[in-house]
Amino acid sequence: MSDPDSLPDVTPPKSKPDPEHPKPFNTDDIDEEEEDDDDENDVEYDDEDAKGEVFGEPNRPKPHSREAQFRLEKLKMDSLLQRMQSGPVSVRVHDVIIKGNTKTKDHVIEAETEVLNNVGSMQELLKASQIVNLRLQALEIFDSVKITLDSGPPELPGTANVIIEVVETASPLSGQIGAYTKAEARSSTVEGSLKYKNFFGYGDLWDGSLAYGYDHSAELSAGVFLPKFKGLVTPVSARAYLLSQDWLKFSSYKERSMGLSLGLFSTPYHDLAYNLAWRTLTDPSQMSSRSIRRQLGHNLLSSLKYTFKFDRRNSTMRPTWGYAFVSTTQIGGLAPDSRSLRFLRQEFDLRYVVPLGFYHAALNFGVSGGVVFPWGNGFSSRPSSLPERFFLGGNISPVCALGGPTALWGFKTRGLGPTEPKRQVNNESADPSGVDFLGGDLAVTALADLSFDLPFRWFREKGIHAHVFACAGNVAKLTENEYRNISVQKFVESLRSSVGVGLVVPTSLFRMELNYCYILKKLDHDRAKTGVWLTFSAAS
Repeated sequence: MSDPDSLPDVTPPKSKPDPEHPKPFNTDDIDEEEEDDDDENDVEYDDEDAKGEVFGEPNRPKPHSREAQFRLEKLKMDSLLQRMQSGPVSVRVHDVIIKGNTKTKDHVIEAETEVLNNVGSMQELLKASQIVNLRLQALEIFDSVKITLDSGPPELPGTANVIIEVVETASPLSGQIGAYTKAEARSSTVEGSLKYKNFFGYGDLWDGSLAYGYDHSAELSAGVFLPKFKGLVTPVSARAYLLSQDWLKFSSYKERSMGLSLGLFSTPYHDLAYNLAWRTLTDPSQMSSRSIRRQLGHNLLSSLKYTFKFDRRNSTMRPTWGYAFVSTTQIGGLAPDSRSLRFLRQEFDLRYVVPLGFYHAALNFGVSGGVVFPWGNGFSSRPSSLPERFFLGGNISPVCALGGPTALWGFKTRGLGPTEPKRQVNNESADPSGVDFLGGDLAVTALADLSFDLPFRWFREKGIHAHVFACAGNVAKLTENEYRNISVQKFVESLRSSVGVGLVVPTSLFRMELNYCYILKKLDHDRAKTGVWLTFSAAS
Protein backbone atom coordinates (compact mmCIF):
# COMPACT_ATOMS: atom_id res chain seq x y z
CA MET A 1 0.00 0.00 0.00
CA SER A 2 1.25 3.47 -0.73
CA ASP A 3 2.24 5.97 1.94
CA PRO A 4 -0.82 8.06 2.89
CA ASP A 5 1.30 11.20 3.15
CA SER A 6 1.98 11.00 -0.56
CA LEU A 7 -1.71 10.82 -1.52
CA PRO A 8 -3.14 13.95 -3.11
CA ASP A 9 -5.95 15.73 -1.29
CA VAL A 10 -8.88 14.72 -3.47
CA THR A 11 -12.53 14.99 -2.50
CA PRO A 12 -15.29 13.47 -4.68
CA PRO A 13 -17.78 15.94 -6.10
CA LYS A 14 -20.19 17.31 -3.52
CA SER A 15 -23.72 16.04 -3.47
CA LYS A 16 -26.89 17.41 -1.95
CA PRO A 17 -27.23 16.47 1.73
CA ASP A 18 -29.61 13.59 2.34
CA PRO A 19 -30.36 12.00 5.73
CA GLU A 20 -30.58 8.54 4.16
CA HIS A 21 -27.36 8.96 2.13
CA PRO A 22 -24.40 10.39 4.02
CA LYS A 23 -21.95 12.70 2.28
CA PRO A 24 -19.54 11.08 -0.20
CA PHE A 25 -16.48 9.45 1.32
CA ASN A 26 -13.41 11.69 1.46
CA THR A 27 -10.20 10.14 0.24
CA ASP A 28 -8.38 11.84 3.12
CA ASP A 29 -9.78 8.93 5.16
CA ILE A 30 -7.90 6.37 3.02
CA ASP A 31 -4.99 5.27 5.16
CA GLU A 32 -2.83 2.31 6.02
CA GLU A 33 -4.40 -0.21 8.35
CA GLU A 34 -1.57 0.03 10.88
CA GLU A 35 -2.24 3.75 11.42
CA ASP A 36 -6.02 3.28 11.73
CA ASP A 37 -6.05 0.64 14.46
CA ASP A 38 -7.11 3.26 16.99
CA ASP A 39 -9.98 4.47 14.80
CA GLU A 40 -13.12 2.72 15.93
CA ASN A 41 -15.24 3.20 12.82
CA ASP A 42 -13.72 3.74 9.41
CA VAL A 43 -13.73 2.68 5.78
CA GLU A 44 -10.38 2.12 4.15
CA TYR A 45 -8.95 0.96 0.85
CA ASP A 46 -6.50 -1.92 1.29
CA ASP A 47 -4.02 -2.57 -1.50
CA GLU A 48 -1.56 -4.71 0.46
CA ASP A 49 -3.10 -7.98 -0.73
CA ALA A 50 -3.99 -6.74 -4.19
CA LYS A 51 -0.82 -8.27 -5.65
CA GLY A 52 -0.20 -5.10 -7.63
CA GLU A 53 -3.75 -4.97 -8.99
CA VAL A 54 -5.82 -1.92 -9.82
CA PHE A 55 -9.61 -2.14 -10.21
CA GLY A 56 -10.43 -2.79 -13.85
CA GLU A 57 -6.82 -3.41 -14.94
CA PRO A 58 -4.98 -6.72 -15.57
CA ASN A 59 -2.05 -7.78 -13.38
CA ARG A 60 1.49 -6.80 -14.24
CA PRO A 61 4.66 -8.60 -13.19
CA LYS A 62 5.56 -7.80 -9.60
CA PRO A 63 8.86 -5.84 -9.32
CA HIS A 64 11.63 -7.48 -7.33
CA SER A 65 12.85 -4.18 -5.82
CA ARG A 66 10.85 -2.99 -2.82
CA GLU A 67 11.42 0.63 -3.86
CA ALA A 68 10.19 -0.12 -7.38
CA GLN A 69 7.12 -1.88 -5.97
CA PHE A 70 6.40 1.14 -3.77
CA ARG A 71 6.65 3.53 -6.74
CA LEU A 72 4.35 1.32 -8.82
CA GLU A 73 1.72 1.13 -6.04
CA LYS A 74 1.88 4.89 -5.60
CA LEU A 75 1.46 5.41 -9.33
CA LYS A 76 -1.58 3.15 -9.46
CA MET A 77 -3.19 4.78 -6.42
CA ASP A 78 -2.66 8.24 -7.92
CA SER A 79 -4.10 7.00 -11.20
CA LEU A 80 -7.19 5.62 -9.43
CA LEU A 81 -7.79 8.86 -7.54
CA GLN A 82 -7.42 10.91 -10.74
CA ARG A 83 -9.90 8.68 -12.53
CA MET A 84 -12.37 9.04 -9.64
CA GLN A 85 -12.01 12.82 -9.91
CA SER A 86 -12.64 12.86 -13.64
CA GLY A 87 -15.62 10.50 -13.63
CA PRO A 88 -17.13 7.21 -12.43
CA VAL A 89 -14.72 4.27 -12.08
CA SER A 90 -16.61 1.10 -12.96
CA VAL A 91 -16.52 -1.58 -10.25
CA ARG A 92 -18.87 -4.13 -8.73
CA VAL A 93 -18.80 -6.03 -5.46
CA HIS A 94 -17.66 -9.63 -5.77
CA ASP A 95 -17.90 -10.71 -2.13
CA VAL A 96 -18.67 -9.36 1.34
CA ILE A 97 -16.44 -10.89 4.02
CA ILE A 98 -17.50 -10.59 7.67
CA LYS A 99 -15.00 -10.93 10.52
CA GLY A 100 -15.06 -10.57 14.30
CA ASN A 101 -18.64 -11.64 15.03
CA THR A 102 -18.42 -14.43 17.56
CA LYS A 103 -22.03 -14.16 18.82
CA THR A 104 -23.87 -12.13 16.21
CA LYS A 105 -25.32 -14.18 13.36
CA ASP A 106 -23.92 -13.43 9.89
CA HIS A 107 -27.34 -12.79 8.37
CA VAL A 108 -27.95 -9.96 10.86
CA ILE A 109 -24.94 -8.11 9.43
CA GLU A 110 -25.68 -9.17 5.85
CA ALA A 111 -29.15 -7.62 6.07
CA GLU A 112 -27.52 -4.20 6.56
CA THR A 113 -25.17 -4.64 3.57
CA GLU A 114 -27.77 -5.07 0.81
CA VAL A 115 -26.97 -1.60 -0.54
CA LEU A 116 -23.51 -2.88 -1.62
CA ASN A 117 -25.08 -5.19 -4.21
CA ASN A 118 -26.34 -2.26 -6.29
CA VAL A 119 -23.15 -0.23 -6.71
CA GLY A 120 -21.68 0.27 -10.17
CA SER A 121 -18.74 2.58 -9.55
CA MET A 122 -16.00 3.20 -7.03
CA GLN A 123 -17.67 6.45 -5.95
CA GLU A 124 -20.92 4.58 -5.23
CA LEU A 125 -19.00 1.85 -3.41
CA LEU A 126 -17.34 4.32 -1.06
CA LYS A 127 -20.66 6.00 -0.29
CA ALA A 128 -22.45 2.66 0.20
CA SER A 129 -19.68 1.46 2.52
CA GLN A 130 -20.14 4.47 4.74
CA ILE A 131 -23.92 3.90 4.82
CA VAL A 132 -23.33 0.27 5.87
CA ASN A 133 -20.92 1.47 8.57
CA LEU A 134 -23.54 3.83 10.01
CA ARG A 135 -26.28 1.19 9.88
CA LEU A 136 -24.15 -1.35 11.74
CA GLN A 137 -23.30 1.20 14.42
CA ALA A 138 -27.01 2.00 14.78
CA LEU A 139 -27.66 -1.61 15.85
CA GLU A 140 -25.97 -0.70 19.18
CA ILE A 141 -24.36 -4.15 19.47
CA PHE A 142 -20.84 -3.30 18.25
CA ASP A 143 -18.14 -1.26 19.95
CA SER A 144 -16.44 -0.61 16.60
CA VAL A 145 -16.96 -1.25 12.90
CA LYS A 146 -14.22 -1.17 10.24
CA ILE A 147 -14.81 -1.64 6.51
CA THR A 148 -11.92 -2.36 4.15
CA LEU A 149 -12.18 -2.31 0.33
CA ASP A 150 -9.93 -4.85 -1.41
CA SER A 151 -9.39 -6.01 -5.00
CA GLY A 152 -11.47 -8.91 -6.25
CA PRO A 153 -10.07 -12.15 -7.73
CA PRO A 154 -7.40 -11.72 -10.48
CA GLU A 155 -9.59 -13.58 -12.97
CA LEU A 156 -12.43 -11.06 -12.39
CA PRO A 157 -11.07 -7.60 -13.21
CA GLY A 158 -13.22 -4.62 -12.20
CA THR A 159 -14.43 -6.30 -8.98
CA ALA A 160 -13.89 -5.58 -5.29
CA ASN A 161 -14.22 -7.43 -2.01
CA VAL A 162 -15.68 -5.66 1.00
CA ILE A 163 -14.22 -6.80 4.31
CA ILE A 164 -16.30 -5.91 7.39
CA GLU A 165 -14.56 -6.26 10.75
CA VAL A 166 -16.68 -5.76 13.87
CA VAL A 167 -15.91 -5.75 17.56
CA GLU A 168 -18.91 -6.87 19.59
CA THR A 169 -19.84 -4.85 22.65
CA ALA A 170 -17.90 -5.77 25.76
CA SER A 171 -20.70 -4.59 28.09
CA PRO A 172 -24.08 -5.87 26.84
CA LEU A 173 -25.88 -4.62 29.96
CA SER A 174 -26.44 -0.88 30.31
CA GLY A 175 -28.73 1.42 32.25
CA GLN A 176 -29.72 5.04 32.54
CA ILE A 177 -31.84 7.36 34.63
CA GLY A 178 -33.09 10.84 33.91
CA ALA A 179 -35.86 13.42 34.05
CA TYR A 180 -37.89 14.11 30.91
CA THR A 181 -40.85 16.07 29.64
CA LYS A 182 -42.97 14.32 27.03
CA ALA A 183 -45.56 15.99 24.84
CA GLU A 184 -47.81 12.94 24.70
CA ALA A 185 -47.84 12.64 28.51
CA ARG A 186 -48.12 16.42 29.01
CA SER A 187 -46.05 16.10 32.18
CA SER A 188 -42.55 15.66 33.54
CA THR A 189 -41.31 12.23 34.59
CA VAL A 190 -38.34 10.54 36.21
CA GLU A 191 -37.38 7.45 34.25
CA GLY A 192 -34.96 4.58 34.75
CA SER A 193 -34.22 1.79 32.30
CA LEU A 194 -32.04 -1.29 31.83
CA LYS A 195 -31.03 -2.64 28.43
CA TYR A 196 -29.42 -5.95 27.44
CA LYS A 197 -27.95 -6.13 23.95
CA ASN A 198 -27.72 -9.08 21.57
CA PHE A 199 -28.89 -11.75 24.01
CA PHE A 200 -29.57 -14.39 21.34
CA GLY A 201 -27.14 -13.08 18.71
CA TYR A 202 -29.86 -11.73 16.42
CA GLY A 203 -29.14 -8.08 17.22
CA ASP A 204 -32.01 -8.24 19.69
CA LEU A 205 -32.30 -5.44 22.25
CA TRP A 206 -34.17 -6.22 25.48
CA ASP A 207 -35.11 -3.46 27.88
CA GLY A 208 -37.20 -2.74 30.92
CA SER A 209 -38.18 0.70 32.19
CA LEU A 210 -39.91 2.36 35.10
CA ALA A 211 -41.26 5.91 34.96
CA TYR A 212 -42.91 8.04 37.61
CA GLY A 213 -44.47 11.41 36.90
CA TYR A 214 -44.84 14.44 39.09
CA ASP A 215 -48.59 14.21 38.39
CA HIS A 216 -48.66 10.75 40.07
CA SER A 217 -48.55 8.90 36.77
CA ALA A 218 -46.50 5.68 36.64
CA GLU A 219 -45.49 3.23 33.93
CA LEU A 220 -43.77 -0.14 34.06
CA SER A 221 -42.85 -1.70 30.73
CA ALA A 222 -40.62 -4.28 29.08
CA GLY A 223 -39.89 -4.78 25.42
CA VAL A 224 -37.74 -6.27 22.70
CA PHE A 225 -36.48 -4.89 19.40
CA LEU A 226 -35.41 -7.09 16.48
CA PRO A 227 -33.52 -5.54 13.55
CA LYS A 228 -34.15 -6.44 9.92
CA PHE A 229 -32.82 -9.93 9.16
CA LYS A 230 -33.66 -13.00 7.05
CA GLY A 231 -37.31 -12.71 5.96
CA LEU A 232 -38.10 -9.51 7.87
CA VAL A 233 -38.63 -6.51 5.62
CA THR A 234 -38.21 -3.97 8.44
CA PRO A 235 -37.32 -4.08 12.14
CA VAL A 236 -40.05 -5.24 14.52
CA SER A 237 -40.65 -4.51 18.19
CA ALA A 238 -42.96 -5.62 20.97
CA ARG A 239 -43.68 -4.00 24.32
CA ALA A 240 -45.86 -4.95 27.30
CA TYR A 241 -46.81 -2.23 29.75
CA LEU A 242 -48.73 -1.25 32.86
CA LEU A 243 -49.77 2.39 32.93
CA SER A 244 -51.45 4.52 35.57
CA GLN A 245 -52.34 8.20 35.07
CA ASP A 246 -53.98 10.55 37.53
CA TRP A 247 -56.27 13.17 35.95
CA LEU A 248 -58.33 13.86 39.09
CA LYS A 249 -57.11 17.45 39.34
CA PHE A 250 -58.19 18.30 35.80
CA SER A 251 -60.96 15.90 34.78
CA SER A 252 -61.92 13.88 37.90
CA TYR A 253 -60.77 10.44 36.79
CA LYS A 254 -57.86 8.02 36.96
CA GLU A 255 -56.78 5.85 34.08
CA ARG A 256 -55.15 2.42 34.34
CA SER A 257 -54.09 0.39 31.32
CA MET A 258 -52.50 -3.00 30.80
CA GLY A 259 -51.54 -3.78 27.24
CA LEU A 260 -49.24 -4.81 24.44
CA SER A 261 -47.83 -2.71 21.61
CA LEU A 262 -46.43 -4.31 18.44
CA GLY A 263 -44.29 -2.41 15.95
CA LEU A 264 -45.23 -4.03 12.65
CA PHE A 265 -43.48 -1.85 10.09
CA SER A 266 -40.85 0.83 10.49
CA THR A 267 -38.80 2.86 8.01
CA PRO A 268 -37.30 6.37 8.23
CA TYR A 269 -40.61 7.83 7.01
CA HIS A 270 -43.30 5.27 7.84
CA ASP A 271 -44.34 3.52 11.03
CA LEU A 272 -47.17 1.05 11.61
CA ALA A 273 -48.06 -0.23 15.09
CA TYR A 274 -50.83 -2.28 16.68
CA ASN A 275 -52.01 -1.62 20.24
CA LEU A 276 -54.08 -3.91 22.44
CA ALA A 277 -54.96 -2.74 25.95
CA TRP A 278 -57.47 -3.33 28.71
CA ARG A 279 -58.29 0.06 30.17
CA THR A 280 -60.13 1.13 33.32
CA LEU A 281 -61.37 4.62 34.22
CA THR A 282 -62.30 5.32 37.85
CA ASP A 283 -63.28 8.30 40.00
CA PRO A 284 -62.10 7.87 43.63
CA SER A 285 -63.31 11.41 44.47
CA GLN A 286 -66.90 10.63 43.41
CA MET A 287 -67.17 14.26 42.27
CA SER A 288 -66.89 13.82 38.52
CA SER A 289 -69.30 15.53 36.16
CA ARG A 290 -72.05 13.64 34.41
CA SER A 291 -70.11 13.36 31.13
CA ILE A 292 -67.11 11.87 32.95
CA ARG A 293 -69.28 9.39 34.91
CA ARG A 294 -70.71 8.05 31.66
CA GLN A 295 -67.18 7.10 30.57
CA LEU A 296 -66.14 5.29 33.78
CA GLY A 297 -65.59 1.54 33.74
CA HIS A 298 -63.73 -1.00 31.61
CA ASN A 299 -63.13 -0.95 27.89
CA LEU A 300 -60.90 -2.63 25.33
CA LEU A 301 -58.54 -0.71 23.08
CA SER A 302 -57.63 -2.52 19.87
CA SER A 303 -56.20 -0.07 17.37
CA LEU A 304 -53.91 0.25 14.37
CA LYS A 305 -51.78 3.39 14.15
CA TYR A 306 -49.92 4.64 11.07
CA THR A 307 -47.46 7.54 11.19
CA PHE A 308 -45.83 9.32 8.27
CA LYS A 309 -43.03 11.65 9.28
CA PHE A 310 -40.18 13.54 7.68
CA ASP A 311 -38.07 16.15 9.39
CA ARG A 312 -35.60 18.19 7.31
CA ARG A 313 -34.86 20.76 10.00
CA ASN A 314 -31.25 21.21 11.05
CA SER A 315 -32.17 20.86 14.73
CA THR A 316 -35.15 19.82 16.83
CA MET A 317 -34.09 21.92 19.83
CA ARG A 318 -33.30 25.13 17.91
CA PRO A 319 -34.31 24.90 14.25
CA THR A 320 -32.84 27.67 12.08
CA TRP A 321 -33.73 26.27 8.64
CA GLY A 322 -35.73 23.44 7.10
CA TYR A 323 -39.21 22.00 7.37
CA ALA A 324 -41.03 19.06 8.94
CA PHE A 325 -44.34 17.26 8.57
CA VAL A 326 -46.04 14.55 10.64
CA SER A 327 -49.33 12.81 9.93
CA THR A 328 -50.83 10.19 12.26
CA THR A 329 -53.88 8.06 11.49
CA GLN A 330 -55.42 5.72 14.08
CA ILE A 331 -58.40 3.42 13.81
CA GLY A 332 -59.83 1.72 16.91
CA GLY A 333 -62.32 -1.09 17.27
CA LEU A 334 -60.40 -3.93 15.58
CA ALA A 335 -61.82 -6.57 17.93
CA PRO A 336 -65.18 -8.41 17.96
CA ASP A 337 -66.12 -7.21 21.44
CA SER A 338 -68.89 -4.85 22.48
CA ARG A 339 -66.51 -3.09 24.87
CA SER A 340 -64.02 -2.37 22.09
CA LEU A 341 -63.61 1.36 21.49
CA ARG A 342 -64.51 2.28 17.92
CA PHE A 343 -63.02 5.55 16.73
CA LEU A 344 -61.13 7.27 13.94
CA ARG A 345 -58.40 9.73 14.89
CA GLN A 346 -56.36 11.92 12.56
CA GLU A 347 -53.56 14.37 13.44
CA PHE A 348 -51.10 16.46 11.46
CA ASP A 349 -48.31 18.91 12.24
CA LEU A 350 -46.48 21.15 9.77
CA ARG A 351 -43.38 23.27 10.53
CA TYR A 352 -41.41 25.65 8.34
CA VAL A 353 -38.33 27.59 9.40
CA VAL A 354 -37.06 30.70 7.58
CA PRO A 355 -33.44 31.79 8.26
CA LEU A 356 -33.04 35.57 8.41
CA GLY A 357 -29.27 35.81 7.93
CA PHE A 358 -28.30 37.87 10.99
CA TYR A 359 -27.59 36.97 14.62
CA HIS A 360 -28.40 33.35 13.73
CA ALA A 361 -32.03 34.48 13.64
CA ALA A 362 -34.84 32.36 12.28
CA LEU A 363 -38.64 32.47 12.05
CA ASN A 364 -40.33 29.21 13.00
CA PHE A 365 -43.92 28.81 11.79
CA GLY A 366 -46.16 25.90 12.72
CA VAL A 367 -49.74 24.75 12.36
CA SER A 368 -51.26 21.55 13.69
CA GLY A 369 -54.70 20.01 13.88
CA GLY A 370 -56.57 16.90 14.83
CA VAL A 371 -60.00 15.32 14.79
CA VAL A 372 -61.47 12.23 16.47
CA PHE A 373 -64.84 10.64 15.79
CA PRO A 374 -66.56 7.38 16.78
CA TRP A 375 -67.70 4.99 14.06
CA GLY A 376 -70.47 2.40 13.91
CA ASN A 377 -74.25 2.52 14.21
CA GLY A 378 -75.47 5.85 15.56
CA PHE A 379 -71.95 7.26 15.68
CA SER A 380 -73.09 10.90 15.35
CA SER A 381 -75.07 10.77 18.61
CA ARG A 382 -72.45 8.87 20.64
CA PRO A 383 -69.62 10.53 22.61
CA SER A 384 -66.00 9.93 21.68
CA SER A 385 -63.71 8.01 24.02
CA LEU A 386 -62.38 10.32 26.74
CA PRO A 387 -58.64 9.34 26.58
CA GLU A 388 -58.62 9.70 22.78
CA ARG A 389 -59.82 13.31 22.86
CA PHE A 390 -57.58 16.35 22.43
CA PHE A 391 -56.43 18.33 25.47
CA LEU A 392 -54.38 21.50 25.03
CA GLY A 393 -51.95 23.19 27.40
CA GLY A 394 -49.09 22.01 29.55
CA ASN A 395 -45.60 22.80 30.74
CA ILE A 396 -43.92 22.15 27.38
CA SER A 397 -42.69 24.27 24.49
CA PRO A 398 -44.74 24.16 21.27
CA VAL A 399 -41.44 24.42 19.34
CA CYS A 400 -40.46 20.92 20.50
CA ALA A 401 -43.94 19.36 20.48
CA LEU A 402 -43.95 18.00 16.91
CA GLY A 403 -46.73 15.49 16.30
CA GLY A 404 -50.08 17.20 16.72
CA PRO A 405 -51.98 19.87 18.69
CA THR A 406 -50.74 19.74 22.29
CA ALA A 407 -49.38 22.91 23.87
CA LEU A 408 -49.95 26.64 24.08
CA TRP A 409 -47.62 29.04 25.88
CA GLY A 410 -49.18 30.40 29.08
CA PHE A 411 -51.92 27.74 29.44
CA LYS A 412 -51.76 25.04 32.10
CA THR A 413 -52.18 21.29 31.53
CA ARG A 414 -55.70 20.61 30.20
CA GLY A 415 -56.27 24.30 30.69
CA LEU A 416 -58.82 25.09 27.98
CA GLY A 417 -61.70 23.59 26.07
CA PRO A 418 -65.20 22.32 26.87
CA THR A 419 -65.99 22.03 30.58
CA GLU A 420 -68.79 20.70 32.78
CA PRO A 421 -69.51 21.39 36.47
CA LYS A 422 -68.51 18.69 38.90
CA ARG A 423 -71.07 16.83 40.98
CA GLN A 424 -72.38 18.92 43.88
CA VAL A 425 -71.77 17.34 47.30
CA ASN A 426 -72.75 18.38 50.82
CA ASN A 427 -69.24 19.39 51.77
CA GLU A 428 -68.39 22.91 52.87
CA SER A 429 -64.76 22.46 51.84
CA ALA A 430 -65.70 21.51 48.27
CA ASP A 431 -65.16 24.09 45.56
CA PRO A 432 -68.60 25.03 44.19
CA SER A 433 -67.04 26.46 41.04
CA GLY A 434 -65.10 23.28 40.23
CA VAL A 435 -65.34 22.04 36.65
CA ASP A 436 -64.06 19.06 34.68
CA PHE A 437 -62.19 19.66 31.45
CA LEU A 438 -63.72 17.27 28.93
CA GLY A 439 -61.35 17.69 26.00
CA GLY A 440 -62.53 18.02 22.43
CA ASP A 441 -63.00 16.18 19.17
CA LEU A 442 -61.47 18.96 17.07
CA ALA A 443 -58.30 20.85 17.92
CA VAL A 444 -56.19 23.41 16.03
CA THR A 445 -53.04 25.28 17.10
CA ALA A 446 -50.65 27.70 15.39
CA LEU A 447 -47.37 29.25 16.44
CA ALA A 448 -44.76 31.80 15.33
CA ASP A 449 -41.38 31.89 17.04
CA LEU A 450 -38.51 34.28 16.29
CA SER A 451 -35.21 33.10 17.78
CA PHE A 452 -31.94 35.05 17.71
CA ASP A 453 -28.52 35.15 19.34
CA LEU A 454 -27.72 37.51 22.19
CA PRO A 455 -24.83 39.99 21.79
CA PHE A 456 -22.71 38.21 24.40
CA ARG A 457 -19.97 35.76 23.45
CA TRP A 458 -20.45 33.47 26.46
CA PHE A 459 -24.15 33.03 25.67
CA ARG A 460 -23.43 32.26 22.02
CA GLU A 461 -20.79 29.66 22.94
CA LYS A 462 -23.27 27.88 25.23
CA GLY A 463 -26.11 28.05 22.69
CA ILE A 464 -28.20 30.26 24.97
CA HIS A 465 -30.43 32.54 22.91
CA ALA A 466 -33.59 34.63 23.10
CA HIS A 467 -36.94 34.28 21.37
CA VAL A 468 -40.15 36.19 20.82
CA PHE A 469 -43.28 34.12 20.26
CA ALA A 470 -47.01 34.09 19.64
CA CYS A 471 -49.48 31.21 19.59
CA ALA A 472 -53.19 30.52 19.25
CA GLY A 473 -55.40 27.47 19.51
CA ASN A 474 -58.82 26.08 20.20
CA VAL A 475 -60.57 22.80 20.93
CA ALA A 476 -64.25 22.00 20.34
CA LYS A 477 -66.75 19.18 20.65
CA LEU A 478 -68.25 17.54 17.54
CA THR A 479 -69.87 14.32 18.82
CA GLU A 480 -73.37 13.88 20.25
CA ASN A 481 -74.63 16.04 17.36
CA GLU A 482 -72.65 19.05 18.58
CA TYR A 483 -71.20 19.51 15.08
CA ARG A 484 -74.50 21.12 14.16
CA ASN A 485 -73.83 23.99 16.58
CA ILE A 486 -70.31 24.81 15.43
CA SER A 487 -69.25 27.07 12.58
CA VAL A 488 -65.94 28.39 11.33
CA GLN A 489 -66.82 31.85 12.60
CA LYS A 490 -67.64 30.63 16.12
CA PHE A 491 -64.50 28.49 16.20
CA VAL A 492 -62.25 31.39 15.18
CA GLU A 493 -63.92 33.84 17.59
CA SER A 494 -63.21 31.52 20.53
CA LEU A 495 -59.51 31.03 19.71
CA ARG A 496 -57.24 31.43 22.74
CA SER A 497 -53.98 33.28 22.19
CA SER A 498 -50.83 34.48 23.92
CA VAL A 499 -47.56 36.27 23.17
CA GLY A 500 -44.27 36.55 25.02
CA VAL A 501 -40.53 36.75 25.16
CA GLY A 502 -38.00 34.49 26.81
CA LEU A 503 -34.55 33.00 27.22
CA VAL A 504 -33.80 29.52 25.82
CA VAL A 505 -31.14 27.14 27.17
CA PRO A 506 -30.79 24.11 24.87
CA THR A 507 -28.99 20.97 26.07
CA SER A 508 -28.39 17.52 24.61
CA LEU A 509 -31.34 16.13 26.63
CA PHE A 510 -33.92 18.90 26.80
CA ARG A 511 -34.78 22.51 26.00
CA MET A 512 -35.34 24.86 28.94
CA GLU A 513 -37.27 28.10 28.49
CA LEU A 514 -37.66 30.98 30.93
CA ASN A 515 -40.53 32.98 29.43
CA TYR A 516 -42.75 35.91 30.21
CA CYS A 517 -46.18 35.12 28.74
CA TYR A 518 -48.99 37.60 28.18
CA ILE A 519 -52.46 36.12 27.66
CA LEU A 520 -54.26 37.91 24.85
CA LYS A 521 -57.49 35.93 25.05
CA LYS A 522 -58.98 33.26 27.28
CA LEU A 523 -62.47 32.17 28.35
CA ASP A 524 -63.96 32.10 31.83
CA HIS A 525 -62.98 28.58 32.89
CA ASP A 526 -59.60 28.52 31.15
CA ARG A 527 -56.54 27.97 33.34
CA ALA A 528 -54.00 30.47 32.06
CA LYS A 529 -51.95 33.27 33.56
CA THR A 530 -49.87 36.24 32.52
CA GLY A 531 -46.44 36.02 34.11
CA VAL A 532 -43.19 34.07 34.24
CA TRP A 533 -43.15 30.43 33.09
CA LEU A 534 -40.35 27.86 33.27
CA THR A 535 -40.68 24.94 30.85
CA PHE A 536 -38.62 21.82 30.14
CA SER A 537 -39.15 20.04 26.84
CA ALA A 538 -37.54 17.06 25.17
CA ALA A 539 -37.42 16.73 21.41
CA SER A 540 -40.42 14.81 20.09
